[in-house]
Amino acid sequence: MSKVSVIIPALNEEEAIERVVRAVPHEQLKGMGYDVEVVVVDNGSEDRTGELAREAGAKVVFEPARGYGRAYKTGFGSAQGDIIATADADMTYPMEDIPKLLKLLLDENLDFVTTDRFADMDGDAMTLRNKIGNGILNVTTRLLFRLDLRDSQSGMWLFRREVLGPLVLKSDGMPFSEELKIEAFHFARCRWREVPINYRARQGSVKLRAWKDGTYNFLYLLRKRVVR
Repeated sequence: MSKVSVIIPALNEEEAIERVVRAVPHEQLKGMGYDVEVVVVDNGSEDRTGELAREAGAKVVFEPARGYGRAYKTGFGSAQGDIIATADADMTYPMEDIPKLLKLLLDENLDFVTTDRFADMDGDAMTLRNKIGNGILNVTTRLLFRLDLRDSQSGMWLFRREVLGPLVLKSDGMPFSEELKIEAFHFARCRWREVPINYRARQGSVKLRAWKDGTYNFLYLLRKRVVR
């Protein structure tokens, strides 16, 4: 039987991690013919994130070198699924949509499905400053790489594992999300779609350093355009 691996990077997310893990729709995915594994990448947490994730039924992988991209690379290496699905550990992304994303991937013979948070965002899910920053990054991505993406920074994706093979993924930090999409859509020419999701307010403390991370992501886009 084919398998879906749901990868969740987590750093000090004890407030929400159990609910996130338990929200993975195992029965629906099994009804579609897929086994399911949930891989939580504990990215050096100093709280009970790893312990609580394990108690909720996840496979926990420890990655001491902190970084959003670093955590995902470790998760990709540990996952066994033919299909990779991703989400954050803070309850912002709708785990219940994973079967819908998988059905779209299969029905349209796609390689990669990414999501648009701005299509249906709760009022308190993102500050105005972060919306403006995301808008700048989205426009920059469209201009530099000619990708019709509404949300270049979304962290919920579903894709076929073999997509990873030809990708050049250098970022270990926050630019990983934009780099993954640029590599898959622009360089590897994957068949892809972007679909709307309901994006919710996070549970737990904010990790994003808005100005620092936003500026770094912007500069990373410029560098990526010049040097792959």
